Amino acid sequence: MSDQAPKSALELAMARLRAKDAEAGVVETPLTDEQKAAIADARNFCEAKLAELNILHQSKLARTLEPEARALMEDEHRRDVQRLTDDRDRRIVKIREGRA
Repeated sequence: MSDQAPKSALELAMARLRAKDAEAGVVETPLTDEQKAAIADARNFCEAKLAELNILHQSKLARTLEPEARALMEDEHRRDVQRLTDDRDRRIVKIREGRA
């Protein structure tokens, strides 16, 4: 018997992905401390903005009783949240690629 413990499905999938990346010539480079800090800043900024958006959204909803107006507010809120998270993700990609 082997001394190695059985691998989980996640470990097997990650090994396959690493092998596929190696075949494609993708080189994994570790993040620098500056990149890690910049990514943390981007995430914290987005979290703060999302918290602010949620508070303002709840405040608006509390003052509105019309279902149509509430539905419009919900749609606007979803768009704002999506825009913020997309912006955060773009920033993180730029940081990881060293373009930030």
